[in-house]
Amino acid sequence: MFSFFKKKFSSSPAPEPAPVAAPAPTPAPVLAPVPAPELAPELTPATEPAALPAPAPAAAAVATVPVAVEAPAPAPEPRRSWIDKLRQGLRKTGSSIAQVFTGTQIDDALYEELEEALLMADTGVKATEFLLTDLKRRVKEAKATDPQAVRGLLVEALAELLKPLEKSLAVGQHSPTVMMVVGVNGAGKTTSIGKLTRHLAEADQKVLLAAADTFRAAAREQLSVWADRTQVQIISQEGGDPASVTFDAVAAGRARGCDVVLADTAGRLPTQLHLMEELKKIKRVITKAQADAPHEVLLVVDGNTGQNALSQVKSFDDALGLTGLIVTKLDGTAKGGVLAAIARERAIPVYFIGVGEKLEDLQTFNAREFAQALLE
Repeated sequence: MFSFFKKKFSSSPAPEPAPVAAPAPTPAPVLAPVPAPELAPELTPATEPAALPAPAPAAAAVATVPVAVEAPAPAPEPRRSWIDKLRQGLRKTGSSIAQVFTGTQIDDALYEELEEALLMADTGVKATEFLLTDLKRRVKEAKATDPQAVRGLLVEALAELLKPLEKSLAVGQHSPTVMMVVGVNGAGKTTSIGKLTRHLAEADQKVLLAAADTFRAAAREQLSVWADRTQVQIISQEGGDPASVTFDAVAAGRARGCDVVLADTAGRLPTQLHLMEELKKIKRVITKAQADAPHEVLLVVDGNTGQNALSQVKSFDDALGLTGLIVTKLDGTAKGGVLAAIARERAIPVYFIGVGEKLEDLQTFNAREFAQALLE
């Protein structure tokens, strides 16, 4: 399975071993049950727990910084296969833009058609104006005369615009790394958490899930299924206060020596101000449980929602201070240009993008790959 993370190894090269017969496969390790620590008393929505004392730093701790890596062999679907799937998913968006370059000359009509196509792809006014200005400069400098050459220059302009969104998610710098995941209902938040948990577990990260989405029917059960599949632990309370569940999970994660605590929060619309206030409360409570947390506040957005996705990014960022995005459901969308709008107006890193329901369909974001898949 493709992994987003790798461990740091010693710089001294190991001696090359002599060829030996392939050993018999050993069973995958299973997490040993760990007795749960005494949980914090149940909270009511109106109260917040007192801060816990900071744990003593572990001796000789080595921070592990994960990076995106190529899939180790053998892999069920290599990266190139996934890029083909991304290209197929963005075809509805890309085909409308590609039609602009079927003419024989570069003139004002071409740029007008391109402007309309970019706006229809939900690139947004600001990003569209920026891309057209940058493209005209590139065409002049390259002395391009062929519309197809202009398309190639547009790929370069789009890749450069998207580059600030390209960043790897880091874990191992904190113990544990606490991630708070937010988003509106239907964006694929809980499923994305499950996929991310699977990748983390396969990278030998000890993960604890917090089922703090206590309002949506079956949300706790859905997250429990992912916990069972990935053999990770989960903290949940039926009908419990979301802030209390999150506090207990962070406290348990610290006591059990977990690498990552992932908190699934209830879906919120930016217009539901009283519910957005509760998300702010959850974030404050996480800080009471661990002073430097949360280390990541991730927003899951549906790529099919176009400019509405940009509105969500702005609202959640203003309320919580987002550190990263997970953009889902880019397969079959005609609104793939929204990433350009995000890059121009609120350049928050896109850690992962999804183009399907399978585990391997959630992959790291690469600006050039995305631009090429969209426009070539």
